[in-house]
Amino acid sequence: MTDTRRYWLVKTDASSFSWTDLWASPKRTTRWDGVRNYQARNMLRDGMKRGDLVFFYHSNFDPSAIVGICEVVREGYPDPTAFDRKDDHFDPKSDPAAPTWISVDLRAVAPFRKPLALPELRGVKGLEKMELLRKGSRLSVMPVTPKEWAVVTALAE
Repeated sequence: MTDTRRYWLVKTDASSFSWTDLWASPKRTTRWDGVRNYQARNMLRDGMKRGDLVFFYHSNFDPSAIVGICEVVREGYPDPTAFDRKDDHFDPKSDPAAPTWISVDLRAVAPFRKPLALPELRGVKGLEKMELLRKGSRLSVMPVTPKEWAVVTALAE
């Protein structure tokens, strides 16, 4: 991969789709769909590129934690759940000719030996400005700086 690789974090409610679910998926790969926030959608559509690395974060978990690393294996494409009337993420306003919502495909690379819990990450030097740790941060997709990536991966070793 070139030096243009970017880093991300995706959040998921572990009761909906967990790291274990991803690891058990065919080829350890899943479509990251159902994102219904415009800012997060823009990152999926415009920012995430094949080969980028992604932290997998369990939210609404005790404790909430980063649990592994994924890789983007397919760049943004129309989220099919937006067009499926039976899906919880159906959006009647989304037009297949000009889709509103975007998916990417993620492949699990490696689990962390020990999950890095949110409280453990707070106060760590180098993570002071990490989006995940900002008060009120609720995005399900967010960028991670190369420095933050290095700090977190070092903590995970």
